[in-house]
Amino acid sequence: RMSSLDPDDVINIQYTSGTTGFPKGASLTHFNIINNAYFVGSNMEFTYKDRLCIPVPFYHCFGMVLSNMVCMIYGATMILPSEYFDPGKTLRAIEKEKCTAVHGVPTMFITELDHPEFNTTSLTSLRTGIMAGAPCPIEIMRRVIDVMGVKEITICYGLTEASPVTNQTKVDDPLELRVETVGPPIEHTEIKIIDTETGKVLPVGVPGELCCRGFQVMRGYYNNPEETDKTIDENHWLHTGDMAVMDVHGYCRITSRIKDMIIRGGENIYPREIEEFLYTHPSVKEVYVFGVPDKKYGEEIAAWIRLKENVHSTPDEIRDYCIGKIAHQKIPKYIKFVKEFPMTVTGKIRKFKMREMAVEELGLDEFGKE
Repeated sequence: RMSSLDPDDVINIQYTSGTTGFPKGASLTHFNIINNAYFVGSNMEFTYKDRLCIPVPFYHCFGMVLSNMVCMIYGATMILPSEYFDPGKTLRAIEKEKCTAVHGVPTMFITELDHPEFNTTSLTSLRTGIMAGAPCPIEIMRRVIDVMGVKEITICYGLTEASPVTNQTKVDDPLELRVETVGPPIEHTEIKIIDTETGKVLPVGVPGELCCRGFQVMRGYYNNPEETDKTIDENHWLHTGDMAVMDVHGYCRITSRIKDMIIRGGENIYPREIEEFLYTHPSVKEVYVFGVPDKKYGEEIAAWIRLKENVHSTPDEIRDYCIGKIAHQKIPKYIKFVKEFPMTVTGKIRKFKMREMAVEELGLDEFGKE
């Protein structure tokens, strides 16, 4: 049986999460996922002594590769707190099982930090973990490190098509790099930042599309050669669809999805920048920013905000908070307070759904006319 297996055989057709549209099946090989798990675990300094709490689902790359496979490679213990994500059960499992690591998407960490049992649960056994699956807000990362006590937590960046990680911070990186970047490329991985119009490589510090090339790039989309050719070019570079900036040391900061970038009056505006600022507002628990059509500027800025418990705010109060702190053209015109956000089953935000809902609620058409 072993003699019939090849490292480059497809072992898993992993469907993308559908945050920007219809899911596609990424064909991943043995070589893709085993090596990805090995290097991710190495960057976490994982060993057989570690005990990983896994609240993320196994049918997603986060659970399958970064959790299940990492533990199997390093001989670590897997702790499954519940069938479906439950912040209380996750906290109790960490305490009872003395977990040394915990994984999660940002929304999971947010609900754990704000859970009624958080302050009465001992989490002193925690050392490391991964926050990934969606942009990691700087303020949330700081709370996970300072309040939750996960001093060596890492950020992983990637996509299903890269099985899934291309970049990762190190456990001993300076705090500012661990909270403000997604790290350098992992071992044996090339990355570049290109101009989305010309395809030319951009200088350090200039935002453009992040592309990667290496062992982790998928074979292609299952039964979908046209989409494969759009995503992987003739030189085997995987185009991520994410805007990023790289520093002189290769550390990258993700600014937005290309499709999420707002073009207002001819100026490129990155939602992530506005989101990070709004997280500094004392009443804001969670926030997502996106563009909606506008007949004058092409697009205007909308923000959906979930407030902290037992606090009140108004759109005008939020806008007043922005004045003088961010550029006037980046202040959201439309602000809505919500109890929840449209998400995928894996906890990723579906901004295109928010945009569709906002256009309908505001009575706009695709040209911004009311």
